[in-house]
Amino acid sequence: METKRFQKNDNGFVCAHCGKTVLPLGYSSRNHCPFCLYSLHVDVLPGDRANPCGGLMKPERTEPDPRKGYVIWHRCTRCGALVRNRAAHEAQIQPDNRDLLIRLTAGPVD
Repeated sequence: METKRFQKNDNGFVCAHCGKTVLPLGYSSRNHCPFCLYSLHVDVLPGDRANPCGGLMKPERTEPDPRKGYVIWHRCTRCGALVRNRAAHEAQIQPDNRDLLIRLTAGPVD
């Protein structure tokens, strides 16, 4: 049986890092906080929420991408996994912090 590589799971949440309320993205799965860019290690495949780790995913760096805008590299603080995620800097509702995205192109920000 084939599983889908992407499952839309666009729910709001409270950020486990900064505590701010994050609203649904509206067109895709929101997987990180637009304010601090932290995420949780909860997906095996995008949107499936099937990963038992649940660790805090710290944004390590971003890369500009001509087709995707910015790509955020997150590292799990629990298991060390490194995961890429598309930024939502052009979102109509709570766009990603563009200044932080730009600062992360130079490397980790504390």
